[in-house]
Amino acid sequence: MTKTATITPDKLLGLEAYARIRQSSKPEAIAHRRLRSVHLGEHMTLQFEDELTIRRQIQEMLHIEKIFEQAGIQDEIDAYAPLVPDGSNWKATLLIEYGDPHERKRELSRLIGVEDRLFVEVEGHPRVYAIADEDLERENAEKTSAVHFVRFEFDAAARAAVRAGAGVKVGCDHTNYPVHVAVRPETLASLAGDLRA
Repeated sequence: MTKTATITPDKLLGLEAYARIRQSSKPEAIAHRRLRSVHLGEHMTLQFEDELTIRRQIQEMLHIEKIFEQAGIQDEIDAYAPLVPDGSNWKATLLIEYGDPHERKRELSRLIGVEDRLFVEVEGHPRVYAIADEDLERENAEKTSAVHFVRFEFDAAARAAVRAGAGVKVGCDHTNYPVHVAVRPETLASLAGDLRA
């Protein structure tokens, strides 16, 4: 499927058309989301966004909220479109997941600042640290949020290396959650498509 650089109203299905394909297209959407996810240990996942994941998210919001007026559609596009990578970066949703509510509360207080300690290492290049939560602050003095939006900005040399097949690792060097994992080849192939020279 061809990826496009921007999401516009004409690239979205109307409510009725989306309702007709919503369930049948769900397995493909889940598989694409899974392909673009990197698990950082047991409790963190980076879900790397692209035009397809964000377009699906917008369609879901329009469906759930029954939004059909042009202004409302544009509001949803404006809210989510900044999460689509623009050729020089990867953009991701960080999910911090603990099943037990007490453990979650404790760990979120221990993980303050974790979103700023995420990094990508392209083989032969310095670490690129996440730029986090550009839309709004998602933590306070007591705890961090369970969801963050992050961007990894690459210089031309690192982009070229990824596109040429360099190995990539993703990690976190927060004191309370150190982790470092290699990105699977199939995931890396998908992510490499987000970068331009």
